[in-house]
Amino acid sequence: MRILNKHLRLQDVTIMYFTALAALMVILVASYQAPTNAVEVSSLKPKPSNPLPPLPMPFRVPLDPRGQLQLAWNISYANQEIYMELRVADLRHGVVLGMSDQGELTNADLVVLWDSGTKSYFGDAWSDSEGRVSLDSQQDYELIEAEQRAEGFYLLFKRPFSTCDPRDYLIEEGTVHIIYGFLDQPLTSLEQLNLSRIHTGVQRVLMLRPDTPPPTLPPDVQTLDVVAPNVIIPNQETTYWCFIHRLPENMPKNHIVMYESVITPGNEAIVHHIEVFECSPDVREVPDYSGSCDDKMKPGKLNFCRHVLAAWAMGAEAFYYPPDAGLPMGGPGSSRFLRLEVHYHNPLIISGRSDSSGIRLHYTPSLRRYDAGIMELGLVYTPIMAVPPKQHTFYLSGYCTSKCTQTALPPGGIHIFASQLHTHLAGRGVRTVLVRGGKELEIVQEDQHFSTHYQGDVLITKCTYNTEDRSQPTVGGFGIMEEMCVNYIHYYPRTQLELCKSHVDPRYLQKYFNFINRFHGNDQCVCGEVSVTEQYSQLQWDAFSGEVLDSLYNTAPISMHCNQSTARLFPVSLPHLLPLAHIHILQ
Repeated sequence: MRILNKHLRLQDVTIMYFTALAALMVILVASYQAPTNAVEVSSLKPKPSNPLPPLPMPFRVPLDPRGQLQLAWNISYANQEIYMELRVADLRHGVVLGMSDQGELTNADLVVLWDSGTKSYFGDAWSDSEGRVSLDSQQDYELIEAEQRAEGFYLLFKRPFSTCDPRDYLIEEGTVHIIYGFLDQPLTSLEQLNLSRIHTGVQRVLMLRPDTPPPTLPPDVQTLDVVAPNVIIPNQETTYWCFIHRLPENMPKNHIVMYESVITPGNEAIVHHIEVFECSPDVREVPDYSGSCDDKMKPGKLNFCRHVLAAWAMGAEAFYYPPDAGLPMGGPGSSRFLRLEVHYHNPLIISGRSDSSGIRLHYTPSLRRYDAGIMELGLVYTPIMAVPPKQHTFYLSGYCTSKCTQTALPPGGIHIFASQLHTHLAGRGVRTVLVRGGKELEIVQEDQHFSTHYQGDVLITKCTYNTEDRSQPTVGGFGIMEEMCVNYIHYYPRTQLELCKSHVDPRYLQKYFNFINRFHGNDQCVCGEVSVTEQYSQLQWDAFSGEVLDSLYNTAPISMHCNQSTARLFPVSLPHLLPLAHIHILQ
């Protein structure tokens, strides 16, 4: 048997063997070398040409419920850049921070800190449609500083609002979905990382804030803290905690000119939102209470504490009133009883955590020209309104009809100067529009003004939802996995109209359940025998069921809630049902 070709010498074979071996060694060594575009953290040197932004950074938000990650940032509108400081309380083998359209782990713009077992690297990266991570060929995140401090490991970096990189996220006004993740083991190559295989989470922030200094408060301003009394946060995912706060007796009329949140350190990622309500002046005494708002044994008089004084949600900044208006507190015709309501979102079921969070009211005895008011628009908190599962885009709309606005608002109209929008996790967008004479005139929160001088004004609050990751319908309610569609509009002059919301007529919803069950061959209708939530969950959900529900919401009569702050309906002869045919909606 001949092993070698007669023209192939043993010397040639030896050379080929060692050449192949050398090439293999080069490949192996290269695979453990630093990524060509990443920055080796230990070799980072301060750059005098890149001065740090003023510290402390004005905006910050916790990212995870345990408080392991905190993001702070500063904005340079002149350079169209954003500086970010990420604090990692207990850094192991790395961390991932990113942005995507709706908080998805796929097709996300990322910045990653990772170690290879011997060295640490920082780099601009992206994830594909499967969550696999790759280093970006265009590095738009610039690492400025990385250091270990007593409170944790700090990363300071910056990037432009717009990078012209198709794989990068465009930072613009509105909600930015921040995704994060923890690396529990070294990576010899960043391409080993798949976001679906590590612990991740999402947080929503308003990253770009107005480039204007806060208004100056009057010299005689005073403060009042309405806070929870050292509550032990229940070890459950969703809790609404209520507490009755008493104002001083015979407190004269003041104007609230600013309010801000007061969050117990360490609880920033658990306190989801806070509201302060004034009780009805018709209720002369409200008993002390500190406990669950859902407790069936709570005093019934708490239900008469519905006039909103302040509303805050995670990530919001201090709220300032315009120079010619303030929210009245105290004086004749007011109540000395306030109800604090704190929503705790505790997905990790952390136990034993105490909390004294709440709202700090800044008020002045120097009254301004107008009394301001807050009106709640959108959908009533009820499971009657629901979003089908597996929906890429689904709309729900709440109506404040002309029957209510004509009766409850003054002839000269009102001026809206601020708007606070709110949904839960499936929410993707909210907007409130003014419709007059069947035509959409303006988006309220952008134009910040509307007048009911002309008859027939309607306010429509439209919310957009995405439930592609859910296998069951999402009903309306207070739980974090339930949904809301709310817009708190701040306006002046103040009226008695506190709430102007709607939901679909329950009788037509029952007809929907009956029709869909029969369509899918289920002739045994349980309509009315079980709760609405159960009826939604028992349906056979397909494209047809979702399309018919969408049609129902857009064509069936509605039930209108036109309420005073006493929770009583406005004293006007309103028909119980108002047909949607009277309202023209421009999509």
